[in-house]
Amino acid sequence: MSGEPKAISRRIPILGWLPTYQRSWLTADAIAGATIWGLLIPEMIAYAGLAGLPPQAGLYTLLASLGLYAVFGTSRHLVVAATSASAILVFSTVTAIGPKGPATYVAFAGALVMLSGVLFVVAGLCKLGFITAFLSKPVMAGFVFGLAVFVTISQAPKLFGLPQGEGDSLLQLGYLVRHLPDSSLVTVAVGAVSLAALFGLERFLPKLPAGLILLVAAISISAALDLASHGVATVGSIPTGLPTANIPDVALGDLWVLLPSAAGMVLVIFSEALGAGQTFADEHDYRLDPSQEMIALGAANLGSGLIGGLACGGSLSQSAVNDGAGAKTEMSTLIAAALALITVIALTPLFADLPEAALAALIIHAVSHLMRVGQMRRFYRLVPSEFWLGAITLGAVVVLDVLPALGIGVVLSLVLFIGRASRPVVSVLGQPANAPGVYLDIRRHPYAQPVDGVLMVRSDAPLFYANAQSVLDRITADVEDAVPAPAAVVLDLDPNDDLDITSTAALVKLADFLAKRHIALGLVHLHAPAKAVAEEGGLMERVPDDHVFPNLDAAVDWATSLI
Repeated sequence: MSGEPKAISRRIPILGWLPTYQRSWLTADAIAGATIWGLLIPEMIAYAGLAGLPPQAGLYTLLASLGLYAVFGTSRHLVVAATSASAILVFSTVTAIGPKGPATYVAFAGALVMLSGVLFVVAGLCKLGFITAFLSKPVMAGFVFGLAVFVTISQAPKLFGLPQGEGDSLLQLGYLVRHLPDSSLVTVAVGAVSLAALFGLERFLPKLPAGLILLVAAISISAALDLASHGVATVGSIPTGLPTANIPDVALGDLWVLLPSAAGMVLVIFSEALGAGQTFADEHDYRLDPSQEMIALGAANLGSGLIGGLACGGSLSQSAVNDGAGAKTEMSTLIAAALALITVIALTPLFADLPEAALAALIIHAVSHLMRVGQMRRFYRLVPSEFWLGAITLGAVVVLDVLPALGIGVVLSLVLFIGRASRPVVSVLGQPANAPGVYLDIRRHPYAQPVDGVLMVRSDAPLFYANAQSVLDRITADVEDAVPAPAAVVLDLDPNDDLDITSTAALVKLADFLAKRHIALGLVHLHAPAKAVAEEGGLMERVPDDHVFPNLDAAVDWATSLI
């Protein structure tokens, strides 16, 4: 395949893998597809409630997300559907706007989902797949942990048959505690048994589809015992039939209000999806295209929003089930989408007797895996400062709300990045005995000895406008502290392929500082793009060509000749 067909298959990957699909894979893909269908149906109904939308919205999501990702995605194992994080973000965003009535709420939710899809597609076409690298792992872990706490507290009232309180998580928890005496004992029993069943099956029979088993059992028992007549809230009637495509009727001004939340949702969804997808790509030795993944997620969200579904992304847990069930290709998710279609057309009446307490138990069980205490402890052992960034983000979710906490997490990640980039380590280089041509940081390697009369330095990160002054200050301090003063300073610029105006001005300032003290300046590994800027910035007027060297050995020979 070459030329135009190859370019088309890059944008529509199914055109590349489907013609070469092997029939021998179909059995494994069919089993995997049926398995994840059994997992997804109860989860999607639960996540619809979490997003504040009717149960069918979760089922509609599967019709768009599974099929469209299989067409446009580059992962063979990633399952794209609604996730707890995306459902929470939809709920918190739309609720904060204060829609007037259920119809307006649904319209805002659909607009938010479609807007995130547009942002995904635009970001993918602009090849912005690298953006999540700026969100540190501890901050994202703290944010997701906080989401799990937020979800648990928001779903807990359903386990007791109580209405949900208002305000942040702490206020809602206080409301729940105060109203515990008003709990419905039958509802409490349903919720407790559901939770025990889910965690028990996971612990002792992990290969069984615990969610599907609970779904069938809860519906059967609820119908047999008529739990609704005993005060147990149930899902009720779910419409049968295909959804109608509809562009949400939302004013342009409201879209601007939704835009920041949609951008935040894109960051969260893509971080989770790319991490999950890359895990299985590494395990099975194939390559993901991050920018194409954005386009695929954009198509899935646009399709889901168009038919009244939820925001969707890639889930590590759902994808792990797909992989564990033996999936070979994206055909497994296409089969799951076909089963979801059958469910929407013919099977929705079966869910009418499903207790809300059982759904709450499903949600709480699902998000419990996001409360990774061990991971946070590990962060604390490795880098305490990063742990505290994650802990602050976690606390912000609980005390403030989801979207403000996401903003705090993004700011903290950027502050961490800028802080580290602006204060790089400046190594003073020396030579180990009997190791010619080897130069090491004498502070980290005490056996490396400095060359007498020569100060050799190298920034461990490229010079740029944010760190140039910090590097300059460190070098000038080393010069002033040296006794006796060095005859020459050798600066290794190997990390820099280029220079900007600010860093060039800093190097000019360094050259002038050394010239006043009659100390020569030599430059090593001055790459051509950097040299071009250095010439325009006046640095090469102060550092002649015979003071520029291709390697440290040549610079040391020159510098020692000055002593």
